[in-house]
Amino acid sequence: MVHIDPILSTGLPGLDRILRGLMPGDNLVWQVRAIQDYLPFVEAACANAERRRQAIVYFRFAKHDPLLEQRAGVTIHQLRPETGFEGYIRQVHEVIDESRQKALYVFDCLSELVVDWNSDRMLGNFFMLTCPYLYDVGAIAYFALLRDHHSFHATRPIGDTAQILIDVYRHEGRIYVHPLKVQHRNSPTMYMPHEWVGDGFVPVTQSITTTNILRGTPWNRLDIASYHLGIWSSTFARAESICAELDAGEPGPPDLEEFSERLRRMMISQDERILAVARRYLDLRHIVEVRRRMIGTGLIGGKSVGLLLARAILEKDSARWADMLEPHDSFYIGSDVFCTYLVQNGCWWAKQMQQDPNAFLEGAMRARQQMLTGTFPDYLLKQFAAMLDYFGQSPIIVRSSSLLEDAFGNAFAGKYESEFCANQGSRDKRMEDFLSAVRTVYASIMSEDALQYRASRGLLEHDEQMALLVQRVSGAAYGHRFFPQAAGVALSLNPYVWSEYIDPAAGVARIVFGLGTRAVERTPDDYTRIVALNAPERRPEADADEVREHAQRKVDYLDLEANQEVTSGFADVARACEGLPLELFASRDTKLERRAAERKTKDVWAWVLTFDKLLKETPFVADMRAILGALQDVYRYPVEIEYTLNFFEADRYTINVVQCRPLQVKGRGVIAEPPSDIPAQDLVLATRGPVIGHSLVAHIDRIVYVVPSAYARLATYDCYAVARTIGRLMHVEDARERTTLILGPGRWGTTTPSLGVPVNFSEINTANVVCEIATMRDNLVPDVSLGTHFFNELVEMDVLYCALFPGKDGSVLNEDFFQKRPSRLTDLLPEGKDWEHVIRVIDAADLKPLALVLNADAGKQRVVCYLERK
Repeated sequence: MVHIDPILSTGLPGLDRILRGLMPGDNLVWQVRAIQDYLPFVEAACANAERRRQAIVYFRFAKHDPLLEQRAGVTIHQLRPETGFEGYIRQVHEVIDESRQKALYVFDCLSELVVDWNSDRMLGNFFMLTCPYLYDVGAIAYFALLRDHHSFHATRPIGDTAQILIDVYRHEGRIYVHPLKVQHRNSPTMYMPHEWVGDGFVPVTQSITTTNILRGTPWNRLDIASYHLGIWSSTFARAESICAELDAGEPGPPDLEEFSERLRRMMISQDERILAVARRYLDLRHIVEVRRRMIGTGLIGGKSVGLLLARAILEKDSARWADMLEPHDSFYIGSDVFCTYLVQNGCWWAKQMQQDPNAFLEGAMRARQQMLTGTFPDYLLKQFAAMLDYFGQSPIIVRSSSLLEDAFGNAFAGKYESEFCANQGSRDKRMEDFLSAVRTVYASIMSEDALQYRASRGLLEHDEQMALLVQRVSGAAYGHRFFPQAAGVALSLNPYVWSEYIDPAAGVARIVFGLGTRAVERTPDDYTRIVALNAPERRPEADADEVREHAQRKVDYLDLEANQEVTSGFADVARACEGLPLELFASRDTKLERRAAERKTKDVWAWVLTFDKLLKETPFVADMRAILGALQDVYRYPVEIEYTLNFFEADRYTINVVQCRPLQVKGRGVIAEPPSDIPAQDLVLATRGPVIGHSLVAHIDRIVYVVPSAYARLATYDCYAVARTIGRLMHVEDARERTTLILGPGRWGTTTPSLGVPVNFSEINTANVVCEIATMRDNLVPDVSLGTHFFNELVEMDVLYCALFPGKDGSVLNEDFFQKRPSRLTDLLPEGKDWEHVIRVIDAADLKPLALVLNADAGKQRVVCYLERK
């Protein structure tokens, strides 16, 4: 005789006997044809709980009739799954934390969650996260699932995770139960169908009865056979059917637009501003075409959407773009794959811990390491393999495309990784490299830089998931080197106006030779070509010597023999690559050639990357302006694109727009002129540019000054220590409440201490003004870095940037001011004592009755900081 605990009971003694009673932590999943078949079991369990004075917690979220009404002992929690997976699961778990094991938990029919999440995968993920949570507190919970309604992406994880899984059938007015899984219990008849008769359940032993009950249930439990059942597959099967009707000239169903909108929200975006553009340019055919190249389910993320919208806008804008734009055959890995990866590899809870604004960095590094070692299920590996077979040995790039990325107001520029795969070697090797790239991009969601960015913009609690964009790398192979002939970024609004002849509204482009990585990353000791699109021949450099000095010297490319991305000198690459139209991108340095001839020096490389012929003798500038103008007109907002350019044919080029996003640029405004008679001793600094940002006049509360001469004498490891000290200083208690100017030698944010201060942007993101002093060495100057991730962060955070060239006309650096005023470093940061000679902190409060005033005019490329008597 089995002892049945009356408290841990289904409320049906006969069913308790079949199941050998309930155990603490049992999660019961009832697979039913209709919700009415679930209701009798819920009522029995609740009646038992009420007799025992046990609290009942009811999670109400479905559209079916309520299972329970509000009454004493019953707490109903109204949930809104349409707000997103992360918010929904957080609400459920918070309720469980409050009630713990004392309660009976009743859930509405889980199948209705897929209506809001459009994904069987996410339903499976929800159960895999919630069932163990309930099990750990020893609670009893009831769930319903519509039978033969879901793909294996839901049924397999639910079946594997639940302690008890029961099929419920209704046949000829009678109810039958068929236990499929009862964990840690067994009996001779447990897994037979049982008929509910009176107060008991009787095993069905006659074959004819068993057959009649079960034969109406289609056999589709095999993974392959059940794949078509899910909401995603069935919805897109209808979409394919409608497209066939439209292609045949039929009008389509009456709900065509409503159905298309549903698909946009399933796959494209749930951001209303993005959807407003998508409704005009991504119709049902576009969406179905994306689905055909998609792995997994869920949203495709901001970067993928930006790419698709840009191409759709241009194709509709003018027929000429169809011939000029390089075709793309990208693949998309849905955001649900990322969530499933986290859940199945035990990383989900670590990611959730990063939502606490007071502790979001705790455990982040450990979670990132865990994500770098995760595994993928077989069905995904097969789809990845099929995609790689499609690409063959063409180089590809795996790019982040998170839900928050490249949106209005949040670019996430450079916060998440993108990984090149040279894609060489055996099939297994190429798969290994691809999976490593996917893990790297996934893990970047936990990087300190990304988390700091989200925290600074109030996004920690937002539902952030990582979709992926897998693109064929644009370019060609030159021997074992693969790269595009030119690449870069272009902005429809030029925030850097170094001449009165430049029209900001015409836009600006940043061009490099080779992979575009040198255009978007702030590379040490190298430069790029910046082109004002209304005046392409007008350069920031003053003369030919400066042009040569500020030309690109190094080239990034994919080495197909080494199977990795490498960097080499421009001369080495150009000499080795036959067939390059070099004269389009480089100019001969006649001055250098004359000097070499006079000295009888042989084998001198006299080519300089100026891009002059490309700009003067091809329609590139006009085409780029037209592309940016068309995109900005539709977005009704300035835009930034990444592009490649190749002359695959001698007399014509193709442009590949590989990314498009809204550009966060503030207006310039009009400000008053600074005083014309500032005494020399009161002038703290002055520069004639470059200046990037909106014009402003402001009182400066604090200056953080890195003494160039002292910094130059530091050992490399001490430079990093100084950078970390500045990072802590910029986040002391009152840092965000003050208007702060930081200035230091070389480039802020460099990875090479000999070229500047190696801070991360997250360490200095409380600064209002960033100034770079050209004093690291003679041939290194600050780099404006338009279009780089560093630049985007400055713009997004509304930080004014300027560079100062000591000794140049219009530039002043009053070193006496910084050396003779008291420094507050150790008052604010006692542990910074070792670096008092390198870092000086001047607070305006110590200057009374004087005030520090900054007058920055971006239009006139002028910044003045001076002391003013209040």
